[in-house]
Amino acid sequence: MPNVKTLLLAPLLLVAACDDDGATLQPDAPMMPTPDAPVTPVDKCVTQPTPLDPALPWFGSNRADLTTWLDAAGCKSPGYDPAKKPIVTLDWDNTISKNDFGDAITFYLIANGKVRQPPAQDWKQTSAYLTDAAALALTAACGTTVPAGQPLPTTNTACTDEMLAIYTTSKTRAGAVAFAGHNARWIEPSYAWTAQLMAGNTHAEIQSYMMAAATPQLAAAEGTTQTIGTTTGLNAWLRIYPQSKDLITALKSRGYDVWVITASPQDAIGAVSQMAGIASDHVIGIRSKTDSSGKLTYKFEGCGTVPDDQQQMISYIQGKRCWINKVIYGDTTANAMRRRPDGQRQYFGAGDSDTDLEFLKDSTYKLVINRNKSELMCHAYDNEGGTWRVNPMFIGPKAVQPAYACPTTACKDENLAAVPCRDMGGNVIPAQADTVHP
Repeated sequence: MPNVKTLLLAPLLLVAACDDDGATLQPDAPMMPTPDAPVTPVDKCVTQPTPLDPALPWFGSNRADLTTWLDAAGCKSPGYDPAKKPIVTLDWDNTISKNDFGDAITFYLIANGKVRQPPAQDWKQTSAYLTDAAALALTAACGTTVPAGQPLPTTNTACTDEMLAIYTTSKTRAGAVAFAGHNARWIEPSYAWTAQLMAGNTHAEIQSYMMAAATPQLAAAEGTTQTIGTTTGLNAWLRIYPQSKDLITALKSRGYDVWVITASPQDAIGAVSQMAGIASDHVIGIRSKTDSSGKLTYKFEGCGTVPDDQQQMISYIQGKRCWINKVIYGDTTANAMRRRPDGQRQYFGAGDSDTDLEFLKDSTYKLVINRNKSELMCHAYDNEGGTWRVNPMFIGPKAVQPAYACPTTACKDENLAAVPCRDMGGNVIPAQADTVHP
């Protein structure tokens, strides 16, 4: 098994690369920033930079490496410009938090009668990718007696169980595929369905539901589960990782512009982001369109080549790149789908899932929380340019996995077909051992 320090300290390999349309890309920065020539220090810090808390454990040299990266472009660095703060983009669920706030609000909506009967009792209106089998299963379970737009009662356990099965497994209770026909690099329909089940509620109502869902789960004991309908074993506890909150504090004290990029609904995560020290106006997530009365619909705001009032793309894999480019960098054109030029992208990013891959590749430096997600871990362990660091989950880390099949099946294309993983130069990534564990 390769030594992790060897993997992480591999020398920089300069490789010419191309983005999707063939434009030449430059490699990311080397593993550690190259010191500038000696200059008279200019302190542009509003507050003094805070160190990462030495009492909070990190894997290996990660605390020291993160400190080096943060200091290199922070407010005490010679090139720092407070009018052009370096950008940081962080995933929320299972990166800043332990467990999934998107799950928490979905379970809350279903358990508390906040999901409404779709128009004409037609469940296919809730998602463009819901299969006929899933729509029929929902109609059979939830019935047609509740008028369109009215809450579906939670006393109907068949209805709650069917919704939960489709959300948690992407299959009906009978085992039929629930979603099909989507671009798997743009959207995960079950994630999008959380936002779509919110239809008929207002922004303010969703924010209040998120707080109602999260508050008891943040206080619950680790390992707590809940039963909704007759579905047992559903997660019922959450935490904000102390290390993540401490990292955000350190970043902000150094003058970084820190954002959340999430595949959960923006209203939901915006309601809780201040718990980690990030304002709600710095959260980018699924943005549902509203009707004339201010109630959420099943349609989404568009980005890049995808127009408004669509269901094709959310802030997921390539969609995360698009939404960062649109919201943070102001690109409302089709070019938002493309990787921005060197010097015009985020400085640091952190994530835990294949969902996060594209925006992490766009970041100069990357932190990956190891949840055994094969596509992401192939890239993280490959450590191209020496700019990736891997850390075990801070609570309940995953067990060691067999070597990732990066050269063959570890990655997925837009049709969910297994394909080889490739680096920025188009080279196939070799198999990677799973080495970063407590």
